[in-house]
Amino acid sequence: MENYMEILGKRAKEAAREAARLGTEEKNRGLVTVAEELVAQTEWLLSENAKDLKEAEARGMKKSLIDRLCLTKERIEGMAEGLRQIAALEDPVGEVLRMWNRPNGLRIGQKRVPLGVVGIIYESRPNVTADAFGLCFKTGNAVILRGGSDAIHSNLAIVHVIKEGLRKERLSQDLILLVENTSRETVQQMMKLHGYIDVLIPRGGAGLIASVVENSTVPVIETGTGNCHIYVDESADLNMAVEIIENAKTQRMGVCNACESLVIHQRVASEVVPMVVQCLKQHQVEIRGDERACRITTEIAEASEEDWGTEYLDAVISMKIVDSLEEAIDHINRYNTGHSESIITKDYANALKFQDEIDAAAVYVNASTRFTDGFEFGFGAEIGISTQKLHARGPMGLTALTTTKYIIFGNGQVRP
Repeated sequence: MENYMEILGKRAKEAAREAARLGTEEKNRGLVTVAEELVAQTEWLLSENAKDLKEAEARGMKKSLIDRLCLTKERIEGMAEGLRQIAALEDPVGEVLRMWNRPNGLRIGQKRVPLGVVGIIYESRPNVTADAFGLCFKTGNAVILRGGSDAIHSNLAIVHVIKEGLRKERLSQDLILLVENTSRETVQQMMKLHGYIDVLIPRGGAGLIASVVENSTVPVIETGTGNCHIYVDESADLNMAVEIIENAKTQRMGVCNACESLVIHQRVASEVVPMVVQCLKQHQVEIRGDERACRITTEIAEASEEDWGTEYLDAVISMKIVDSLEEAIDHINRYNTGHSESIITKDYANALKFQDEIDAAAVYVNASTRFTDGFEFGFGAEIGISTQKLHARGPMGLTALTTTKYIIFGNGQVRP
């Protein structure tokens, strides 16, 4: 007897065949109509989101995670704008990447095609529901979404609105399917849907990602956690450094591209550390530092070994004082998660060395790590931020949701 997830898998597989046949204009019209529907249904979406927020507060969820769960009029408009931007982007499906001729007369090409059915398991981020639909739909894929139980009312509402937009354009409503059963059993079933789901993308905490990577029989694109660092070099503009640190840490603390760790050159530490402490204190951020950082001010707590590798997603940040750029690079590469790292420096050679030697998906010079985002990169939205090295790395836009196939033209050739 088919289980719940197998039934969804079959429906998605059939919808993916329809999606692959859609032209660019049809997809763009669908995206714009869904965007309009999201805006039109803002009040209802907010009322459904309020149910999730009320339950989260009753369970004592920390404020930074409630912020990730929260929808506002501005965030719903941002979801709609993301869909409009995706509609405005060039359609990668059907692009012929290259063609070449063989001595035997065969003409061989490589062409972009949809992946098929994309499965996404994610936590506490209802905006992911709209972003994932938009990117998958534009690339001719169907999508199966399994959000967390803490966002179930929000996700059900968003999917309902998206389906209404698809209905208005006479498109299959199975192009987006939400796993409404939030039990752990359905997650296990989803991870075993080899043959129905072509790729599985987990978005969430380290535990979720590790579980999917270890247990899935479906190919996985790993979207890692974000222990993001900012290194203040000895030549840094210190006012710029403080401003960037404030933005990277405090603009939104519960997101994966927020700064969690500071590394500071000892030659500027005595001057910049008090500036950073004063700034972050205004945001009630606790700083946990090494012995040298603690000697500069008593307002820094002593860090443990665990702190260097922790993604806090909260009002906490670690601080390490180093003697050289090389030591900073070694420290960051040891403890980072391959997400986003930044150097604040006036030294061009140091900037290039940092970018060359740091092992991460995004490496910045004199800018906040908060820019590691599909919207900010001009992708319209993102399906996730991949920290692995195969298939995709960094913010995953449209091309990351395609694969390629070879197309071969002949005129009667047979292999001797």
